Amino acid sequence: MTRRLRPGWLVAFFALVVSASAWMPWLTTAIGGGGWASAIGGKHGNLVLPPGFGAGQLIVLLSSILLVTGAMVARGLSVKFASIAALAISLLIVALVAWYYKLNVNPPVSAEYGLYVGGVAALCAVVFSLSSVIAAVAADRSRR
Repeated sequence: MTRRLRPGWLVAFFALVVSASAWMPWLTTAIGGGGWASAIGGKHGNLVLPPGFGAGQLIVLLSSILLVTGAMVARGLSVKFASIAALAISLLIVALVAWYYKLNVNPPVSAEYGLYVGGVAALCAVVFSLSSVIAAVAADRSRR
């Protein structure tokens, strides 16, 4: 018996990767002895971040919501609604990652590997949530 891997589980997996990447270094600098910062606001060294709730924390919050919507799609719970919500949330995460990059990556601050891992995982989540929307619409049309 073979079972097909549903795109909802892949959306959930890449949401988990985005969430985990927020704890990795996203920014680095060599000025003043060097330092790095993560998306959630953790820092080490002389890298100064603006205080308060920012794009990195919102990325983590949205990735947890994306994890739930991806699991809903995979389990068959409100498939059409959940797949559209997953697509919207994943697109919003991609936009937030790009905004984070635009706000924070200026010389002497450069991007670190966590930003790239999170960006690629968010793009993969967009691809698989789009495929789950297409699958949900095709399944709805085949029932009619």
